[in-house]
Amino acid sequence: MRAVDLSAAAAFWVLSLLFVLAPGADWAFAISAGLHGRVIGPAVGGLLAGHLTHTLLVAVGVGALVARAPEVLTALTVAGAAYLVWFGVGTLTRAAAPRADDAAVARSPGQWAARGWGISGLNPKVLLLLVALLPQFTDPGGGWPLPVQIALLGLAHTVSCAVVYTSVALTARHVLRARPTAALVVSRMSGVVMIGLGAVLGVEQLLR
Repeated sequence: MRAVDLSAAAAFWVLSLLFVLAPGADWAFAISAGLHGRVIGPAVGGLLAGHLTHTLLVAVGVGALVARAPEVLTALTVAGAAYLVWFGVGTLTRAAAPRADDAAVARSPGQWAARGWGISGLNPKVLLLLVALLPQFTDPGGGWPLPVQIALLGLAHTVSCAVVYTSVALTARHVLRARPTAALVVSRMSGVVMIGLGAVLGVEQLLR
């Protein structure tokens, strides 16, 4: 008996990678972390913790429960959309070109990690991918229990997130910090992106 359906696992990995490569709130937060210097590790770690939280919820069965209760998923999506708008407004209003003393004035690593968890943990796109879609790529007839299959698929997705988000943050740090004006523009655009994503997702859910 096969342990997992490799074709389904590969299909989920491709879907996951396309999801991660699409710029969105996680990208905007990673760029913001890169512009603030030595907080990339905690910030990306926070983002990954959010993805792992969703994976854990799906593995223990909460994801299936949420998927069967549209009103719960709607409420979570609206909450996530509101958080994106709130953080986007903060990013937009506090946008500034990087300075030599950024490391001293930036939030603590713990705060960056917590904000990263909030960004990905309440990101409606992550909810859709991991809570609503991930279980569909498991193999009920496989040799491994479904929670184990879900955990492995979630870990594969998290690895993709780690590579992409770290690359985005490092690019922002090494390229944009040398161009203060461009960094200011990108920072403001990141805020606009988060506000736009949150507004669209929230309105879509409320009008259903």
